Amino acid sequence: MIRVLLADDEDLMRAGLRMMLGTQPDTTVVGEATDGREAVRLAGATAPDVVLMDIRMPLLDGVSATRAIVDASVNGMPKVLVLTTFELDEYVFAAVRAGAGGFLLKRSAPETLIEGIRTLAAGEALLGPSVTRRLLAEFARTTPAAPPPEVTRRLSRLTDREREVLLLLGRGLSNAEIAARLHVGEATVKTHVGRVLDKLSLRDRVHAVVFAFDHGLVRPGG
Repeated sequence: MIRVLLADDEDLMRAGLRMMLGTQPDTTVVGEATDGREAVRLAGATAPDVVLMDIRMPLLDGVSATRAIVDASVNGMPKVLVLTTFELDEYVFAAVRAGAGGFLLKRSAPETLIEGIRTLAAGEALLGPSVTRRLLAEFARTTPAAPPPEVTRRLSRLTDREREVLLLLGRGLSNAEIAARLHVGEATVKTHVGRVLDKLSLRDRVHAVVFAFDHGLVRPGG
């Protein structure tokens, strides 16, 4: 069973999510939070696999709550899936930097949300290539001319192929697109991605993209 924590200050939104997830054989709601502070507390008390996080909540916003949950996570869990009303919400950008594993619009179809929860629970990130390109181009308008020395040392751990995979991740390519570009199988790409994340101590592929933009390895439109 995938254990899900709901964090939203709207009663109707939580009720709808609870009813929808209750129809699935592999998901169970382990708690409901009406503000960010409660979300952090319940994340520690209920050990969910996935937290559905509203961004704009009282007492503690979703960005700060996401950061607190991620900082306290064990073995990369729980994953935080941000639910937002607006596709290009500045708070979403901050939430991804804070450690969110992905985001979906609140108007998404139920099956999209359920599949998103399963994707995060399986350890994958939830940002499609087109969304990744748009998202990172928005909050990485200014990047350094070159990585700082500490980042250069971390990058030196990568093989030439792993660095190539990192750059393609930074451009928003999916595993299938990377495989086609490099003329290798998707399983090989997945292995390379895993090694990149491990060597750079990154949470998931979304944060590999953030890393590439933050340190000037990839630039919007480049």
